[in-house]
Amino acid sequence: MFEGSNVALVTPMDADGAVDYSALDALVDWHIEAGTQGLVAVGTTGESATLTVDEHVAVIRRVIEVTAGRVPVIAGTGANSTAEAIALTQEAEAAGADGALVVTPYYNKPPQEGLYRHYIAIAEASTIPIILYNVPGRTGCDLAPATVERLAAHPRIVALKEAVGDPQRVAELRQRLSTPFVLLSGDDGTSADAMLAGFDGVISVTANVVPQLMRRLCDAARSGDESATRAADAPMTGLHQALFLDPNPIPVKWALHLMKRIGPGIRLPLVPMQAQFETPLKTALADAGVPLEN
Repeated sequence: MFEGSNVALVTPMDADGAVDYSALDALVDWHIEAGTQGLVAVGTTGESATLTVDEHVAVIRRVIEVTAGRVPVIAGTGANSTAEAIALTQEAEAAGADGALVVTPYYNKPPQEGLYRHYIAIAEASTIPIILYNVPGRTGCDLAPATVERLAAHPRIVALKEAVGDPQRVAELRQRLSTPFVLLSGDDGTSADAMLAGFDGVISVTANVVPQLMRRLCDAARSGDESATRAADAPMTGLHQALFLDPNPIPVKWALHLMKRIGPGIRLPLVPMQAQFETPLKTALADAGVPLEN
């Protein structure tokens, strides 16, 4: 269900920081028309850290409503409190989400046994599929492959988004975890290599601005055609880097505003992108074939 090109959707906002639901609706339709195979609502890129609980649930519901079953909708429901993660996952289930993306608890640095119990508690408290999410560069803890393998024995824990970007980690995970367990890259810059090495898809920031290119990359890589994969990835190479010149989602929201897809809003403690990054990001967008007005 979750294979291929999945986009980590931004949450569009007006200049005052209010959620722009009309722009969100348009993004959902654009992505589906462009071939995106799954939508992630209110993940890190969707500014989950600064939305209120009511807003968090409302955005998930809106994405599900507008998607209307055309592609799977994955709800971001992670938290550093197990009870909060359970509550958000249950809200996502009630809203009709197809799965929940649950990031490892951040800041409190639980040991592997704590991570195991955290995810088992969430899986036991809901009935929707759970996607583990490991991004130690943001959370301060690393979900070890052995723990992932242990968790994969639970029938509702069906996938992992792995954002380490290490070829050895990719190989170990694929060796430990046979299908139907789904492995998704969470690192755009190495996603082509990960899929060629046996990963099943990506949850992508880059797909926010070039959904058709990311779908083309996924199709080529999942078919095992290395030449076509490299050709598909080449126009996005600079974009994978430029979208992280400032902390995500600052650059991708700036790019989408430049593309007239969303308003300028972003919430503190994030701020608008630094001026010195504008030219490199514009260059990367142009290299990827994104039309920009002067």
